[in-house]
Amino acid sequence: MSEIVVLFDGFSVMSGTDEMKANCSCTLIKGDHNIIVDTMTAWDSDRIVDALKKQNITPEQINYVVSTHGHSDHIGNNNLFLNAKHIVGFSISFKDIYYAHPFDKGEEYTINNSVKLIPTPGHTLSDVTVLVVSKDADIVAITGDLFEKYEDIENPNIWLEAGSDDPAEQFKNRCKVAKLADWIVPGHGQKFKVTEEMRELLGRQAGDKLSERNVK
Repeated sequence: MSEIVVLFDGFSVMSGTDEMKANCSCTLIKGDHNIIVDTMTAWDSDRIVDALKKQNITPEQINYVVSTHGHSDHIGNNNLFLNAKHIVGFSISFKDIYYAHPFDKGEEYTINNSVKLIPTPGHTLSDVTVLVVSKDADIVAITGDLFEKYEDIENPNIWLEAGSDDPAEQFKNRCKVAKLADWIVPGHGQKFKVTEEMRELLGRQAGDKLSERNVK
């Protein structure tokens, strides 16, 4: 079992016609390994170090860095963690050594008994989601931008307008993750509990998208 600490909630708001103010959620997983998921922008290093200090952890004690995808607001402080193995989307590396893993074939990647990564392309073609078994035995999904925020459950335009390289895959993987998880930490909003009503709605949305694609 692992302890999950959301160090910072993500957010995204339009602040002008061609301008958006945004940053991603940053999450610490404490257990058999210390893992940080999504390291915010390059201007957030002091904030992250201070937040870790409050958890009695230094950057040198982080074993894994996971960036759910390679956008700049999710990888900005990866270089704080030089003792860690880094997983950025489908890419796994330590220093100049890269490790092959068939994420593109749908294979999950196990870090330990309570933490694994699954491929969830859509927002980008190499997105991953981190699934964690919490101390309460709940499954927490740290999804990056597969889910932008709670509000995008009822309004898919929120995540569609944020950008999706493959909307059909994203619909499908949103449904998949909701079936697996009790809680979701989205890329740009607060952690929320998954309800059966949400699962049913996401299933209908994925089914409608599949039907639309088949008609075409």
